[in-house]
Amino acid sequence: MHLRALAAFTLLSLALVLAPVRPVVAALAEELSEVTRLYHAGQSQAALERADRFLAGKPKDAQMRFLKSVVLADSGRRAEAAVLLQELSQDFPELAEPHNNLAAIHAAAGEYGKARAELEESLRLNPAYATAQENLGDVHAVLAAEAYARAQRLDPGNTGLPRKLELIRQLAGPNAGKAAASAPVKAEVPSKKR
Repeated sequence: MHLRALAAFTLLSLALVLAPVRPVVAALAEELSEVTRLYHAGQSQAALERADRFLAGKPKDAQMRFLKSVVLADSGRRAEAAVLLQELSQDFPELAEPHNNLAAIHAAAGEYGKARAELEESLRLNPAYATAQENLGDVHAVLAAEAYARAQRLDPGNTGLPRKLELIRQLAGPNAGKAAASAPVKAEVPSKKR
């Protein structure tokens, strides 16, 4: 299962809302573009260093902090990304995107209950957030597969469960349902929209 994390470059549109002075907006957009370019060029460490330099002067900048969290998550540094996203959601409680990306990190760790809670908060903040709605459907599919797998173990004679489990595995991926029996399903946190 792949939960979609909001593409970092979409935050450029928020610059107009959060930064009232045009030169500041242009400087921010330039920095965000450069960090994004470095990241997409496979230079994650350079992108993180550039983000850190920017944040040294503007430590509360939501766009750069969010972009940094995406680079961290995609670089396998999910714990650091999660801390940054939690701080963002505390500093900017009106933003839905940090909750969506926290959900992706939780799902990657097999913590689907936490992922569901973050997605529900994201949708409470922005009911029209299609990516979060899709991700919530993916999480529900995995949770359903896990429930069907547990039910099958408890009642191996139930002939309806294999069909349900197979259908849900088609939606959620081949490992869905096996997570209930063994290890959690692993998910990745992509930085681009599909």
